[in-house]
Amino acid sequence: MKVVIIIPTYNEKGNIEKLIASLEEEIFPQIKNHEMSILVADDNSPDGTAKEVTKLKKKFINLHLSSGERKGLGAAYIRAMDYAIKKLSADAMFEMDADLSHDPKRVPVFLKKFDGGFDMVVGTRYSEGGSIPPNWPFKRKMFSVVGNLLVRTILMRFGIHDWTGGFRVLKKDVFLKEKPELTNFKGYTFQVSFLHKAARDGFKIGEVPINFTDRTLGRSKIAPREYIIDLLTYVIVARIKEILFGKFGKFLIVGGTGFIINAVVLRVLVEWYKWNPSYANLAGAALAIFSNFNFNNLWTFRHRRIKSLGLYFWKMLHFYATSSFGVVFIQTGTIFVLSQILGKQGYFIYFLIGTFFLLIWNFTIYNRFIWKEKPL
Repeated sequence: MKVVIIIPTYNEKGNIEKLIASLEEEIFPQIKNHEMSILVADDNSPDGTAKEVTKLKKKFINLHLSSGERKGLGAAYIRAMDYAIKKLSADAMFEMDADLSHDPKRVPVFLKKFDGGFDMVVGTRYSEGGSIPPNWPFKRKMFSVVGNLLVRTILMRFGIHDWTGGFRVLKKDVFLKEKPELTNFKGYTFQVSFLHKAARDGFKIGEVPINFTDRTLGRSKIAPREYIIDLLTYVIVARIKEILFGKFGKFLIVGGTGFIINAVVLRVLVEWYKWNPSYANLAGAALAIFSNFNFNNLWTFRHRRIKSLGLYFWKMLHFYATSSFGVVFIQTGTIFVLSQILGKQGYFIYFLIGTFFLLIWNFTIYNRFIWKEKPL
């Protein structure tokens, strides 16, 4: 496998020679099962970083340079990843900082994890074995720790421990799939958005603990105002979109269709034919369940769609069983109990209350059992 370590630079002349030498002379000789190379993505550094890399290219034939305008970290990575795939035939790419804050000795550890079948492996400072510099000022620790915790909490993805770090390796397929949605992200929001979209699209993500160290030369590129505002804007908007247009939003729309079917049948049977509200609700629910199963299979959970005829009927049986349990004991049970306590005249209000509890039950069961994600 051809693996390219991409190192974005802006005024890193004092660090880049040390990092390249460490990778080329100490780390790459340890790696036997991959063809390793380095691509420096320099944003026209005025300090002569590109000239330093050009000199080193005479010594290391697997060292490459991609220069361009300074448009931020995200733009540099996109430009470099395109270059790595098109010019260097990369199968996988590392993201790695130039300031020596990422320990080159962890590269073989990343690759060992990566070779275990992962699409992306990220370095984590916030799980066992990882750490941030103890000498960081309180303000920077707060930005890092609190910012990362906010991302995990808002996106409701706690399985990934470090969202804001920049030491990663990923398959080219991950980049090619997510690239169209990454071009508008600048700075460090690029890292969070890239990882979020990869997780959203079902790529298998692993973690490797890292001990992050502070730079000894040069200045940090972190801009606190941009870091906070852009990051929070992205994760909040992304989470709202997931709720409204993601799996749960589709589930609500399908459930709304079933609700209308159930409600219409309930009203007609009670008002026109004088049925008992509990029995009328069961009849309406039977039709709603059939509608919900098919729309969920074709739309909400289409990436896990049930295709074979035999499995379709088997899953429908399961669907009716779990849905019927919810309808009988949660929805209809609520109608029955409240009708006995408060009288039948409020039956439709009781129906709405029971439907709310039924909604929570159904989504949990459907997601975990009926359209269960296949193990990787």
